[in-house]
Amino acid sequence: MALRSAHSRVDSRGPPELVEPQRPVRALLGLLVLSLACVAAVSVRLFSVVRFENIVHEFDPWFNFRATQYLSLHGLQSFRDWFDDMAWYPLGRHVGETVYPGLMLTATSLQSVLSWLGVPISLSNICIFLPPAFAALTALVSGLLTHELWGPTAGLTATCLVALAPGHISRSTAGSYDNEAVALCGLQLTSYLWVRSVKTGSMYWATLCSFSYVYLVSAWGGYVFIINLIPLHVFVLLVCQRFSSRVYIAYNTFYILSLILSMQVPFVGFKAVCSSEHMASAGIFVLLQVATCLHHVRRQLLGWEPRFVSLAVLGVLGMAMFVLMLIFVQAGVIAPWSERLRALWAPSWRSAVVASVSEHQPSNIVTFFLDLHIMLAIAPVGLWFCCNQVDDARFFMVTYGVTAAWLAHAMVRLMVTLAPPMCILAAISLSRFLDEVFSDEQHLTEDIADSSVGEECATNGTNGTNGSSTLNVLQQDWKSIREELHCRRQDDVLESSGPTARIIMLTAFIMIIAIFVSHCTYMANKAYSSPGVIVERIQQDGTRVVMDDFREAFQWLRHNTAEDARVMAWWDYGYQIAGMSGRTTVVDNNTWNNTHIALVAKTLMSTEAVAHGLLQSIGVDLVLVVFGGLGYRGDDIAKAPWMVRIAASVFPDIKEKNYFTPGQGVVPDEEALPAFKNSLLYQLSYHRFAELQPDRSRPPSFDQARQFEMGKSVGRLCWLEEAFTSENWIVRIYRVNSAGNRGEVRCDRGTSNVL
Repeated sequence: MALRSAHSRVDSRGPPELVEPQRPVRALLGLLVLSLACVAAVSVRLFSVVRFENIVHEFDPWFNFRATQYLSLHGLQSFRDWFDDMAWYPLGRHVGETVYPGLMLTATSLQSVLSWLGVPISLSNICIFLPPAFAALTALVSGLLTHELWGPTAGLTATCLVALAPGHISRSTAGSYDNEAVALCGLQLTSYLWVRSVKTGSMYWATLCSFSYVYLVSAWGGYVFIINLIPLHVFVLLVCQRFSSRVYIAYNTFYILSLILSMQVPFVGFKAVCSSEHMASAGIFVLLQVATCLHHVRRQLLGWEPRFVSLAVLGVLGMAMFVLMLIFVQAGVIAPWSERLRALWAPSWRSAVVASVSEHQPSNIVTFFLDLHIMLAIAPVGLWFCCNQVDDARFFMVTYGVTAAWLAHAMVRLMVTLAPPMCILAAISLSRFLDEVFSDEQHLTEDIADSSVGEECATNGTNGTNGSSTLNVLQQDWKSIREELHCRRQDDVLESSGPTARIIMLTAFIMIIAIFVSHCTYMANKAYSSPGVIVERIQQDGTRVVMDDFREAFQWLRHNTAEDARVMAWWDYGYQIAGMSGRTTVVDNNTWNNTHIALVAKTLMSTEAVAHGLLQSIGVDLVLVVFGGLGYRGDDIAKAPWMVRIAASVFPDIKEKNYFTPGQGVVPDEEALPAFKNSLLYQLSYHRFAELQPDRSRPPSFDQARQFEMGKSVGRLCWLEEAFTSENWIVRIYRVNSAGNRGEVRCDRGTSNVL
């Protein structure tokens, strides 16, 4: 084969073998792909509606739904002043000052717009279907971000991947009316607008970025991620000597506007200027001003090395600011990192309440695979492409991906922040693959021009003050040589393989995507579509059994108890009790008061007599426990070790060694320690359980959730009486008898003393 020069090859390059469609056709194809991606994003999140019904899921969404109803009925001003006396009895909760209202405002605003357009739809349906709708928007915005970073092919690919990623589905299924459902769209939109503002240096884009950030602040506490990610991106640009007027204008505009606007959110307020979570953004703002001054000053210092002066001054200033922040934190001027954020840096700092939440546990490789699948293998290739062909915008993507991966490893709940950047990086690598398959010449020169040696030459030629033209000539010669050799190698490969190689690669690509789509559909159907309040169990013969015990119990509370009845249950169920039964709860999922939660834990871990005194002192009318003896895992007995730890963190008389043997947890009845078997939780859970024998091949007291005998030593109750037990014994409710009605009752478990 005759050797052709690289320049002649580039100049004579014609259309690829597959004739490129005209621009209108390409636009229609792109629109079709985006439409299909949006349809897929919504459809794959409707399994819960198809399998069960239109219902709000899990725990936190029930409070969000209740708060949205209050906002819709009473208006924004009343919502801001709302003091909820049905929560955290007898303390109450000032909801308007302790909630992120963005989710509620979005739902009520959408209902108002639809009503104005003449579309009749209930508020509950809006709340149920809002997450899938915003999931489609998140996919589109992620596609815009990827298009800005790499190109249209990568943008379309990223839209499809984000629409189906299981890590994203986990927080955006129909009925999952939680903050992340809308906040993830705000996070991606803020990232896109930040990249636009950095690339253009326009105050217009930076202003839009500030507005997007403020919406994110109003919707989700995870906004601290982006307000630290953007300063980290600017810091990386400073260290890598990529500081420019574009970065200066973008960050100053963004920081000043976002600071002022975020302080208007009641839950944030002055935290934006006096909490450790926001100090990085303030520090980078100061460093930018110093860097700008140095940029002008070093023009007068021709005998000094500019890079050394800049890095030295910025390094010393950064250390001084860090030490000053530590002093202010110790003095109480600046609030320290919140407990959940400190747990990201050091898991040992987590309190028992924070550690007891499964979402706060570190992620393992199984979680990464289930939520990311093939992107675990493909995304690192995209990261390498971004590093190899780096610019200011791609520096942000590299920083975003690495930081999100570290956070997701530290806390499984933050896997939702990792899914979009992994999809974007995977889309970049897949787009390069598709370009190579459909065009043998389209990107050959780009690969060479952005090689590491070429980048180094370009950097030296740009930063050097003398001899830049010589370096540019050497750089062009190097590119020509590399390009010539690369073209020869490509010609040899293409002539030897022909279209066969393309067909094989395209077939492998389609198979991989088919496997990915199948995995995403399976995860959406089986893993992320259970409402939580409805339990589904598959028996050994394959029969599907649906247990609706939670709603049965909550409806019983609503219709058979006084409106001012006070219910004590473990904090996991507080939002559901208030939302579905409309009754006052002692603790709920807000977990703002560890002492109050510890008091509930101590009550459940005390003997019936001692617990009765505590219940009377609080003013509790009913006690609700969740029991899984007939096969429901994750009941209160399984949470008992955490209850003991939480109680012990506040009350020294509660010691874990008295309840559980170290390293064993819940054990069979014969091996259980007396303190645990005599606890109120144990007595209420296994009350009358020995009378039940669903499996004749098992002993009467056989616990199907733990697969051993439990509750044989449970006797009669002295101070509480059974009021309700659901069909499958999952929810059990007991009425607290007053001391005045029962007198001084004595039994084998002690005497009640009202505190």
